[in-house]
Amino acid sequence: MTAPTTPPVFTLHRGSLPMLISIPHLGTRIPADIAATMTPVALRTDDCDWHLDRLYAFAKRMGASILAPAYARYVIDLNRPPDGANLYPGQDTTGLLPVDTFDKEPLYREGYLPDDAEVARRRAAYWTPYHDALASEIAALKATHGKVLLWEAHSIRSRVPRFFEGRLPDFNFGTSNGASAVAGLAEELAAVVERHGGYSAVANGRFKGGYITRHYGEPSQGVHAVQLELSQITYMQEQVPYAYDEALAAKIEPLLEQLVATALERVKAS
Repeated sequence: MTAPTTPPVFTLHRGSLPMLISIPHLGTRIPADIAATMTPVALRTDDCDWHLDRLYAFAKRMGASILAPAYARYVIDLNRPPDGANLYPGQDTTGLLPVDTFDKEPLYREGYLPDDAEVARRRAAYWTPYHDALASEIAALKATHGKVLLWEAHSIRSRVPRFFEGRLPDFNFGTSNGASAVAGLAEELAAVVERHGGYSAVANGRFKGGYITRHYGEPSQGVHAVQLELSQITYMQEQVPYAYDEALAAKIEPLLEQLVATALERVKAS
């Protein structure tokens, strides 16, 4: 009898352009030993960045490298610092090992919260391999092309009262207030959305970029990182079963492709 195989921690598609699309919250898998400690709500992986591999399929055709994890952010959040520091001091946020959902529902059964040893184990098993791959691919692209665009692809429900009031703008571009990419890139991308019409956009608003954007974006060294937090209402059903909406996605995909192409050209010209 063949033993069951363990899914890879991540998948990396290598492209030909100086561009890497990272989708750190795409994964939905939860290992059985971790799932056994969790609540039923955790197993729905509600706070996944659903379907972004499908929405960004154009990027693979363009020639981008694409990095995506297999495991859910509930296992460990790949877009948080390894020490778990709050990226938005004074604001509510979820941590390196989330203990509740965006709606503050507990992820773990009583008495099963991960201890420090478990945090370290998961960091070594899931977080470090993803970041090693991320750093390695950035270095390889930079060695080949001289400059790299790191596009952090994220999505979130349009309304999450825990994190922001009212409805989130459709396109939320973050460059750590301009520190992670060529000057004015986030504002230029927001302007592209506004000119397109039909969608709202903001630059460095509620979402300024997570750990990956802030840590890897070094424009003086030729690495330009931008995060797009896309409102899920623009391309999918925001409630269970979180279905992909073909009609909505077909409208937004050409704009997404234009935005990625615009960012890449801006980086090349910098």
